[in-house]
Amino acid sequence: MTEAPPAHGLLRGRTAVVTAAAGTGIGSATARRMIEEGAAVLISDRHERRLAEARDELAEIPGARVVAVPCDVTDEQQVERLFEAATTEFGRLDVLVNNAGLGGTASILDMTDEQWSRVLDVTLNGTFRCTRAAVRLFREQGGGGVVVNNASVVGWRAQAGQAHYAAAKAGVMALTRCAAIDAAHLGVRINAVAPSLVMHPHLAKVTDEQTLAELTAREAFGRSAQPWEVANVIVFLASDYSTYLTGEVVSVSNQHP
Repeated sequence: MTEAPPAHGLLRGRTAVVTAAAGTGIGSATARRMIEEGAAVLISDRHERRLAEARDELAEIPGARVVAVPCDVTDEQQVERLFEAATTEFGRLDVLVNNAGLGGTASILDMTDEQWSRVLDVTLNGTFRCTRAAVRLFREQGGGGVVVNNASVVGWRAQAGQAHYAAAKAGVMALTRCAAIDAAHLGVRINAVAPSLVMHPHLAKVTDEQTLAELTAREAFGRSAQPWEVANVIVFLASDYSTYLTGEVVSVSNQHP
């Protein structure tokens, strides 16, 4: 399948925040699918120019209601302003998608403290900051709400040069499970997706052809996923089709050894 299936109004009347939604990856695909499914969406990213371009592109979707707010998830004040903006723009928040993350490749032999800390701060701490802010807002609203985190299969398996990223994504998985229990009494659901190889222009630019070929060869379908294929699972977790699912990490991959 090369195109996303038709929308069915799964998020009609809902409001959502999607972090790191500029560009061509999972975040922008998720924002698009959510809008197509009827949600009003606030997108954020620390790259203001790309964020504005993403907003303008998404605004072309028929019936779209989309707002863009710059946010660096490593800055607590910016995170607070992000959720204040969601309340101001939409009146309430129903869904948070934590997509912000930072990768990189470095052997543990050569990795610096700064490389390690930067990846952990964006990928794990940023997810924590936004999750905390969202759950507090859900509580103020009287309960209910959904958080979907973007993890990765490298949180489960080893890959050379990915110690910092794998540790961060494993942390996102553990955070998802524990936060789900903390928030369950509020009627809040917190789950995660764990994609494997998802092809988009940025990945192609920063990954050499040999590595991409090796990773693709491990996929059961012999190809990488398209961003919208992961976005569809995120939409499912945000929708009423998953009302009794919380604390789970859904693998959106088909890798084999």
